[in-house]
Amino acid sequence: MKINELGDGMKRVNVVAKVEEKEETREVTSRYKDETYNVANVLVSDETGNIKLTLWNEQIDQVNVNDMIKIENGYVTSFRGEIQLNVGRYGTLTVEQTGTTATTLADSKSE
Repeated sequence: MKINELGDGMKRVNVVAKVEEKEETREVTSRYKDETYNVANVLVSDETGNIKLTLWNEQIDQVNVNDMIKIENGYVTSFRGEIQLNVGRYGTLTVEQTGTTATTLADSKSE
């Protein structure tokens, strides 16, 4: 599925995208339990557009700027008027190609 096809409330979303930006990690406290979690937003894009992806805890360290990632079984929500992609409890996040690998491949093709 392409980013420009995503809409609020969609479920079982599969997307391959490039990580363009990664925000600083911040700590949030659960309103249901007395627990804290780490959260960070990354901006991901494909040839059709971009969307904010919310990452939690160990997912944050999995991705870096310029990585190609695949989200399987994700979902889309709206937060403060902006749609966001989420991996969720039942989805998976896979790094398909690291940014250094992507750069190396691009550089070797131009030689």
